[in-house]
Amino acid sequence: MSITKETELLGMKKASEAVAHTLKEMRNYAQPGMTTKHLDNYGAKILSDFGARSAPNLAYGFPGCTCISVNNEFCHGIPSNKRILKEGDLINIDVSAELDGFWSDNGNSFVLGEDINQHQKLIDASKQILHKAIFHIKGGVRISEIGQLIETEAKKRGFKVIKNLTGHGIGRSLHEEPREIANYKDRFNTTRFKKNCVVAIETFISTTSTFSETLNDGWTMVGNKGGFMAQHEHTIVVTDEKPMILTEMNGVWN
Repeated sequence: MSITKETELLGMKKASEAVAHTLKEMRNYAQPGMTTKHLDNYGAKILSDFGARSAPNLAYGFPGCTCISVNNEFCHGIPSNKRILKEGDLINIDVSAELDGFWSDNGNSFVLGEDINQHQKLIDASKQILHKAIFHIKGGVRISEIGQLIETEAKKRGFKVIKNLTGHGIGRSLHEEPREIANYKDRFNTTRFKKNCVVAIETFISTTSTFSETLNDGWTMVGNKGGFMAQHEHTIVVTDEKPMILTEMNGVWN
């Protein structure tokens, strides 16, 4: 969407506060021995207290409130009573929601407890690249330029990007124009970011894979060549200068 009046900006700020606070609290609440379903239920209660509704459930019938992916699962992991979190797990939580007609989205990958499996380097790369990408965005910048920046920065650090997972426009629905904000230079995409547009910017930084594939459950995605992936995401408003990061309170960069 494009922000055209103050009430729209206020609506986006409220929806973004709901998802950012939920993501932060879920990250702090997660601990070894907990099931992903228990963690999802905790997040669902927080969203409900804001009056917000789960976006993936509302828009696509996703069987959970939030997406919780563990280790080799890249994204869209289904919360389960059978999946028990362990020390050193690489966890990704993606929280998106609708509140009073406005939609917002954010995500965070982190290590649970001690980094016994050496995932922190991957996570730090994803966070740092997201920061650099977001602060390169302003009205008039080509979307493909941001994709090139993300892939270049990933390669510098010895990592790859997932080419069939992208950021996207957001606001009045979960996925809007621009539909694809890729993590690589898509030379066929000549679209430019527009001032006042709302977008969800995501990094998909991986150790070995370049594409994601869907498992038999119809939701969970893994790498075409295995390995691990870190994802971080903010919902922002594009300006002529520094972007407005609506979900910054999620603490991803802390």
